[in-house]
Amino acid sequence: MDLKKYIATIPDYPEKGVMFRDISPLMADGNAYSYAIREIVQYAIDKKIDVIVGPEARGFIVGCPVAFDLGIGFAPVRKPGKLPREVIEAQYEKEYGFDTLTMHADAIKPGQRVLIVDDLLATGGTVKATIELIEKLGGIVAGCAFLIELDDLKGREKIGDYAYKVLMHY
Repeated sequence: MDLKKYIATIPDYPEKGVMFRDISPLMADGNAYSYAIREIVQYAIDKKIDVIVGPEARGFIVGCPVAFDLGIGFAPVRKPGKLPREVIEAQYEKEYGFDTLTMHADAIKPGQRVLIVDDLLATGGTVKATIELIEKLGGIVAGCAFLIELDDLKGREKIGDYAYKVLMHY
């Protein structure tokens, strides 16, 4: 299936010079959304994943149905102040600024095999911070999966040698 037919491109959003890749049309089409999720599920099966981790908010949209289909748990990565219990945190640089991510301190058990799922790999800052959080808790990052990779931003270089799957490249 050509998933690019279900991605809307919005120029100059959220700031001038950025080409925003909107996954809303993909989510609105049941066949396309299901196909994308099944592709990531198959990748996760091959990696023998114990838990899915997704950064807010679009990582929830992609990661939760993957976790559900696999019958495993999902651990959210969120911005500060959004999680109600003890958290750990990591700072990162994104395409247009700096930010912090948090995760519950008990979200990952040592030795668990984790798949990070998000909609987009851009500069790699979010994923690098998410990897840091998982590894602080003793988890094993068995792979990453993205709907889209923005190749020119070279995010892959920032995250290192972790296995990953991408469904679309721009």
